Amino acid sequence: MQCAKTVNFNPELDDFFMSTSLSLAPRSSQAVCFLLPPRSFCNNELTFCKLMHSAIVCTNKRRQMGGSVARLGVNIDHVATLRQARGGSEPDPVAAAVLVELAGADGIVVHLREDRRHIQDRDLNLLKDVLQTKLDLEMGADEAMVKVALSVKPHLVTLVPERRQELTTEGGLEVAGQRDRIKGIVDMLHDGGIPVSLFIEPDPAQIKAAHKIAADYVELHTGRYANARRLKEEQAELEAITHAAKLAYKLGMGVNAGHGLTYRNVKRLIQIPEIVEYNIGHSIMARAILVGLDRAVREMKQLVG
Repeated sequence: MQCAKTVNFNPELDDFFMSTSLSLAPRSSQAVCFLLPPRSFCNNELTFCKLMHSAIVCTNKRRQMGGSVARLGVNIDHVATLRQARGGSEPDPVAAAVLVELAGADGIVVHLREDRRHIQDRDLNLLKDVLQTKLDLEMGADEAMVKVALSVKPHLVTLVPERRQELTTEGGLEVAGQRDRIKGIVDMLHDGGIPVSLFIEPDPAQIKAAHKIAADYVELHTGRYANARRLKEEQAELEAITHAAKLAYKLGMGVNAGHGLTYRNVKRLIQIPEIVEYNIGHSIMARAILVGLDRAVREMKQLVG
């Protein structure tokens, strides 16, 4: 496959690049139209062509594996955080969720914490009623939260570690070391007809433990990859995520990924065909303050799928 030889970048055409697709090969080759990335990702023709080629190869591999392009789940917790900062009713995370869906997101992610620091029970109930896509409820692995989940019936529950003093989720859920306890939670959710994902480190021991307790999905914690400051460290974390995704897929579990992902660092992860969904919140909401929620979601959606 050959990329176009002339790709002229112009700052005034960024919006055009973000909304126009380029057919890179005939349909008979199973290549697909991939939306062009913003100019900031492609400093020259070679970078542009390499990124486009990687996207096509990745998409073709997904199709050969019987899958499709990756989905985008948008975490709206930070909208609720802003509301709670003043103790009022604005901004409403439910209204934000509707806009996120209209912008093309494949699902909404919320974390109902024990201390209710951002998302409230009211939000969760309304979201289940109004969403047209998927509601992914992140929650701690305890029976009190199971009762909430069984009442609301989200489309997916993702079990995460939770500590009151943390600003955001720190690390993955320890499954291997407390398998019996986590299995009890998973069984209760399954009995209620709710699929379960486990937010875990990209560690083979944790992947195998998740499989043994019948998790439907794993969500690979990408925090160490996102926080890597040296290329060698980033590459090592990328390899760990890749191997973990392949193992989870081989064991029959769906593979999601999330935590600390941005418009810049997600582009290396999209080359892992086993990952079927990226759950991203902070980066999208931070960009939304500057360019608007609709555009921020659309730009991320174009990058991941």
